[in-house]
Amino acid sequence: MATSTDNEARVALFQSIGLNEQKARETLKNQEVTRVLEATINEARKFLPKENQISKPIGNLLYALSTRSKQQIYKLHGHLIKCICEEKIKNELQLLAAIEYLLSNPVEPVDLKALEEYAGIGVTVTPAEIERAVESVIEQNKTKLLEQRYSFPIGTLLSEVRKQLKWADGKAVKAEMDVQLLDLLGPNDRSANNAAEKPKAAPATEKAKPTTTTNANSDVQENGQVRSFADLVGAALNFHKPGENYKTEGYVMTPKTMELMKEHLKQTGGQVVTRFPPEPNGILHIGHAKAINFNFGYAKLNNGICYLRYDDTNPEKEEEKFFTGILDIVKWLGYEPYKITHASDQFDQLYEWAKELIRRDLAYVCHQKGDELKGHNVAESPWRNRPIEESLQLFEDMKNGKFAEGEATLRMKCVMEDGKLDPVAYRIKYAHHAKTGDKWCIYPTYDYTHCLNDSIENISHSLCTKEFQARRSSYYWLCNALDVYCPVQWEYGRLNLHYTVTSKRKIAKLITEGIVNDWDDPRLYTLTALRRRGFPPEAINLFCARIGVTMSQTILHPDMLDACVREVLNVTAPRIMAVMEPLKVTITNFPSTGVTELTVPNFPADESRGSHKIKFDSVIYIEKSDFTENPAKDYKRLAPNQPCGLRHANCVLTVQEIIRDANNEPIELKVTCAKVTDEGVTKPKGYIHWVSHGNKCEIRLYDRLFLHQNPDDKKEVPGGFLSDINSKSLTIHSDALVDDGIKNAKHFDKFQFERIGFFSVDPDSTNDHYVMNRTVTLKEDKRSS
Repeated sequence: MATSTDNEARVALFQSIGLNEQKARETLKNQEVTRVLEATINEARKFLPKENQISKPIGNLLYALSTRSKQQIYKLHGHLIKCICEEKIKNELQLLAAIEYLLSNPVEPVDLKALEEYAGIGVTVTPAEIERAVESVIEQNKTKLLEQRYSFPIGTLLSEVRKQLKWADGKAVKAEMDVQLLDLLGPNDRSANNAAEKPKAAPATEKAKPTTTTNANSDVQENGQVRSFADLVGAALNFHKPGENYKTEGYVMTPKTMELMKEHLKQTGGQVVTRFPPEPNGILHIGHAKAINFNFGYAKLNNGICYLRYDDTNPEKEEEKFFTGILDIVKWLGYEPYKITHASDQFDQLYEWAKELIRRDLAYVCHQKGDELKGHNVAESPWRNRPIEESLQLFEDMKNGKFAEGEATLRMKCVMEDGKLDPVAYRIKYAHHAKTGDKWCIYPTYDYTHCLNDSIENISHSLCTKEFQARRSSYYWLCNALDVYCPVQWEYGRLNLHYTVTSKRKIAKLITEGIVNDWDDPRLYTLTALRRRGFPPEAINLFCARIGVTMSQTILHPDMLDACVREVLNVTAPRIMAVMEPLKVTITNFPSTGVTELTVPNFPADESRGSHKIKFDSVIYIEKSDFTENPAKDYKRLAPNQPCGLRHANCVLTVQEIIRDANNEPIELKVTCAKVTDEGVTKPKGYIHWVSHGNKCEIRLYDRLFLHQNPDDKKEVPGGFLSDINSKSLTIHSDALVDDGIKNAKHFDKFQFERIGFFSVDPDSTNDHYVMNRTVTLKEDKRSS
């Protein structure tokens, strides 16, 4: 009941400054705005204590201050409230400028003269000044106004007035503009514009000139160039400017913030500085592609720099192949790190700062077991208030190997945003470290290391996925607790795909169970697997860009990624012919005595992009599925009574004889051949691909590894992800044939097999035996999701 009474009192308080009842009650739904507005009104009443002394214009400005300002300058609101009550701040434009000034100078003492000058406080723009300014602007544009009337962009006139009278009330300027335009042009009768002349048609004798059309919105150009991640999402990456960390929501100010910020800007020169900090304990997956593009792409967009920092704080799971594999993939995606660093580079400094935390009574050595520290409702440690000197000595003992693993941790005295109490800063691990060897047996945690390494490297924008939002408060707390420069943490939505798992532990299980071959098995969605399957890096970057900068977790269908791959490969992969299941065809009336060479364009739609030679002889091979003895009504390929054309050969085949095996299956066709242009030859209904004197090839066709969208979901797959394996996820055609367009192809080269799909040369290929992975089909898979 008390709460209800308090809320009714607040509604009355909010109505006293001019809010209607509905607006007042809506405001109550936001606890933070309610708290700030209540404090703002109470502060205003010190300057305007009489009943009904707060007028509606003043009330509107007080409400705007409470809703448009930020937490970092709440303590400075008194200066703005005084100016509002004294009617020095007259409109929202001045108020927003004043807020902007305080956000840029968020410490006491406030330079009131500079504030007033920056925000136009005390400046009064008279109606006569507005009238003269509008009259001047209209006179400058009078000729075009009379010509175009109300089609003229009136907004440009208002902008010109604003340049002359920066602090004029916008509504007053618009009203004066409307009056003067009415006086000059008369009523805004748009029907008068409908009588405009239609464009004259070109004379009949003049031939229309061909025009070249380009799609300005196309992300993939005809030459294969793909717009970058930065180009596609740059405008949406609306982050703070370097050095303006304190203007961001939730950033915590301390008396040393501005001094540290100045030193940060001195070190960076005002550059954007980001970092991509993977753990070197597995291969990067599709979700990391978004992180790479965010960090490297945002730095590139702003002419900044991006570090590749290995978060090597867990020595038990780190392997050299993961270090090199991560760098390899970053470069494959088209990015070059400004510098490669390791979290372990700073182990000495991190250790010294840990001791400083203990000295400041902000950390302590704890002996609770690992199981006791799991979850969010962890009981307060009985060792939380142990003497500082005792914790310092115990921490030294931890470093010197006097405790077994799990017997002691160093914990920080703070509460994370998700309510977790006192996160662990150091734990004991007797494991050899890839970089520091056996120097340490205590290792810092992510919660302790991450923000401090960001600080050391002068990161301006610490970009991470949404699950780290719960760590933002501890991130700021730790930097401020040690009085070091504090970057800004920004979160974005994690990228996940259906029909896959990306957990390193689960992928390792798939490998050990023999379900997939390794981290680069093309059925996985690790980036090395996608590369092996033939996905171009440009397509992956394009996919990440098209997802955008959503802050919510994204779970997408793989078809969206496949579509980007097709779009890129369609303009970059040369066409060749291949048959996966060859059926021998002998042309009994072959017009030549020997092998004929044909020139085939690599890109039939643009023959200027090169060609390759293929052989044409009396024996060719077609796809087994391109011949049937019982054709359906709409069947267009080869059949006993239905001729069919050959791609690129300008001829039509007619079946004469079918040779069969012991099971009565066709194993060879005897056919006759005629040129399409010969007299009496009927144009065939369809054309099929073929190969003559082909190159032996193994073709691997990949399908989804899992049967269900969410193999991790126990409701969808009660038996767990290992029970959801698609037994038909890999099909191998060992006797395929490919034309000579594949000659001299290198590993990862990409092709379009006509009428089949897009393929990539697998690293298992040798000079005399090609292995091709199907990257994607030519068209989207229409089966049910």
